[in-house]
Amino acid sequence: MRNQRRSAVQPPHTLKNTRHEAHIFRVRSLLAVVVVILLTGLLMGRLFYLQVVQHDVFITRSEKNRVRVEPLTPNRGLIYDRNGELLAENRPTYNLTLVRERVDDLDETLSLLVDILDLSEEEADAFRERARRPQRPYQPALLMSGLDDEEIAELAINRHRLPGVEVEGQLQRHYPDARIMSHALGFVGRINKQELETLDSNDYAGTHFIGKTGVERFYEDELHGKAGVRQVETNASGRVLRELGRTDPEPGLDLTLTLDKDMQALAYDLLDGRRGAIVAIEPDTGGILAMASAPGFDSNLFVTGIDQKAYQELQEDIDLPLFNRAIRGTYPPGSTVKPFLAMAGLASGEITPDKTINDPGYFQLPNDSRRYRNWLRWGHGKVDMKRAITVSNNTYFYNLANEMGIDTISDYMHRFGFGERVGLDIQGGSSGIMPSREWKRERFGDAWYPGETLSVGIGQGYWQVTPLQLATATAVLANHGEWVRPRLAQKIGDETVEVEQPGTKDDLVLENEDWWETVYTGMEQVVSGSEGTARRIGKDLEYRLAGKSGTSQVFSLGQDEKYEADELEERLRDHALFIAFAPVEDPEIAVAVIVENAGGGSTHAAHLARAMTDAWLLDPEESGLDPEEVLDEADSDEDAMPDTQG
Repeated sequence: MRNQRRSAVQPPHTLKNTRHEAHIFRVRSLLAVVVVILLTGLLMGRLFYLQVVQHDVFITRSEKNRVRVEPLTPNRGLIYDRNGELLAENRPTYNLTLVRERVDDLDETLSLLVDILDLSEEEADAFRERARRPQRPYQPALLMSGLDDEEIAELAINRHRLPGVEVEGQLQRHYPDARIMSHALGFVGRINKQELETLDSNDYAGTHFIGKTGVERFYEDELHGKAGVRQVETNASGRVLRELGRTDPEPGLDLTLTLDKDMQALAYDLLDGRRGAIVAIEPDTGGILAMASAPGFDSNLFVTGIDQKAYQELQEDIDLPLFNRAIRGTYPPGSTVKPFLAMAGLASGEITPDKTINDPGYFQLPNDSRRYRNWLRWGHGKVDMKRAITVSNNTYFYNLANEMGIDTISDYMHRFGFGERVGLDIQGGSSGIMPSREWKRERFGDAWYPGETLSVGIGQGYWQVTPLQLATATAVLANHGEWVRPRLAQKIGDETVEVEQPGTKDDLVLENEDWWETVYTGMEQVVSGSEGTARRIGKDLEYRLAGKSGTSQVFSLGQDEKYEADELEERLRDHALFIAFAPVEDPEIAVAVIVENAGGGSTHAAHLARAMTDAWLLDPEESGLDPEEVLDEADSDEDAMPDTQG
């Protein structure tokens, strides 16, 4: 009963509080709305930031993925000789290039390329080295040039495996007459790391080659041109879909040289592979007609990159084919300087044309027992200036040098261009050596001795000249002292290179103009006189030729020693030199020839100089000039007159 009563009085179970739950729901809904609004606002803010604030940034990134800017390489200017003969051209070729920034795994890509192209181990090493050379971002690195059809096909088949690798069609430098023009023209080659740091990145965008030596280097700015650009649309794989725009490149200017291809070829053929050089100049314009150095080399090997083995062979060749003897080779000028010394003696007032000496076969300084010998041991007897030049008398010029003194000699020889870089546009030329008291003091810290002046008087001792200097001095002599700087460029584009150039030396003016004729007569008698040291080349001359022979000693003889060429090794024999200009009354050509270890200049070198003047002045068909016949005559003459040292 008690339990029944207790349960009867308990209150009934209460129902849910809907008002409270509704309140909770409203709060939670409000919070959810606030969160959604905040997140939406955040999303919209982010979208606004990306789409509006960062619009330029992301549109640029998008365009870079879709639009690519590619450089357009300018065509290099062509090079012609004075007659319009092509000396340097551009030939179409296919090159393999790689953009490192578009390659996922460089090592894997290079290994794949090596397998596809079936490269040797040496070629593969060079291949990898080119791929890793410093390069501007997104600029293609040149891996290989001159791809053939089979290689292009293999690369096309595997293109999907080679992102960033392209086969590009380009024009490549080629030299039709590479060997005979190698030193004069120079060559282009791949741009190296040092050049990359200094070149204009805009002008050289997409360019893989640059002038390295010779004309190609000196006129690089004119020949190269200016690069262009094009915008292309690409797909996700980087393949070009269409071109969006372009700025065409400006091609380089064509260059017309003063060189005559036929004269250059003749000079090279006359040297016949012997070590030496021939330079021919047009005196009134300074235009270089020929500038040959032998032996030469195939300059085309350097365009795409010569392999290590071939380059090492050239470097180790004892004949130094890479050495440009015409502008860098320095030699004692020997007796070729005697006409210039005669002019210096006249100009300085130390001598007159009529002054004579008696030559007993030697010259002695006061209080000195040493005898400075004439090449003809019993002497030439009574000698004046004309005869001294004609017979190349040493005693006369020992005496003249002693009277002038080394400083006067040096001063006047500088006026002819000795001891200086004389070329207007000759890259890499040597200045040679024109000694003086001050030069020796600075060079050796020693005084100058009178005996050294006598050696200079016959073109020996410290005096060193280049073939270009010797030809230039001969042109100045032919011009009655008028200076015209020697040059290689005749026209740059359509602009003619002026004959008168800044930096040209002052003309050499004499008190008496007849003195020029005194020296000319002596030189003319060298080839046409009965006593002339080079009289053997004067046969059947159809014009007036002035010349002077020279013999350059490779080593010094003792006072009473006699030079015996047959007993010496070939490379210890004297060098043969000869200078000439013609016609004497109105010179059209000045020539300097040097043939190393060929003996006396009155023999071998003289015939080569005569052949050069014949080729320039006479009709080719009428002259019947045959280089082989000239060389045969020169060799026989060399055997017939071994003792002539003038």
